[in-house]
Amino acid sequence: MGDSADRIRVMLVDDQALLRTGFRMVLAAQPDMEVVAEAGDGVQALEVLRTTPVDVVLMDVRMPRMDGVEATRQICAGGDDAPKVLILTTFDLDEYAFSALRVGASGFMLKDVPPDELLTAIRAVHRGDAVVAPSTTRRLLDRFAAIMPATTGEKAHPGLSRLTDREHEVLLLVAQGLSNGEIATRLVLSEATVKTHVGRILTKLGLRDRVQAVVLAYETGLVRAGG
Repeated sequence: MGDSADRIRVMLVDDQALLRTGFRMVLAAQPDMEVVAEAGDGVQALEVLRTTPVDVVLMDVRMPRMDGVEATRQICAGGDDAPKVLILTTFDLDEYAFSALRVGASGFMLKDVPPDELLTAIRAVHRGDAVVAPSTTRRLLDRFAAIMPATTGEKAHPGLSRLTDREHEVLLLVAQGLSNGEIATRLVLSEATVKTHVGRILTKLGLRDRVQAVVLAYETGLVRAGG
């Protein structure tokens, strides 16, 4: 795992050098991670990414020149080969964090998160999982449901009509913040089967991860705020 070829290449993007130093020290102590780049704002981050291969970007949201939301949008527009973005925010319920989820971030963490939780999150994002505590996701979406575009029912996303009944059922449970294990228990399925269903749902809907599936379920009215 210590081989450099196996390490998760992380980029730190934050306008506070002291915070970057702290994160770098934590990551440098891990045999499976290395900090390969740093940037002080979104503009610099995009410049560095043109020449530096990165797996996971730890992205601050409030920065000069270009904030983390716009930087995330441009990074995620790169498609499947683009680095995964993990948003770091000072505030639990932050409109910037919400916006970043909508444009493709794989999750968000509070800046004062315990180091072991941050490391777990980086590894999860690198694997392709989304990392947002379900309770936080729900509170975030409930709060900002009011500013979402007016929904016109499920026809708002044509891909929804392509889902099987079972996939539709799984999507609803994903949107409620349940993990694959919890969904498996609820539907009396194996966890592997649930994972397969989730993968098919993401493919049919053209989504990167389950965070975007949650946002879509709110935006199309599949799940109602507070309910």
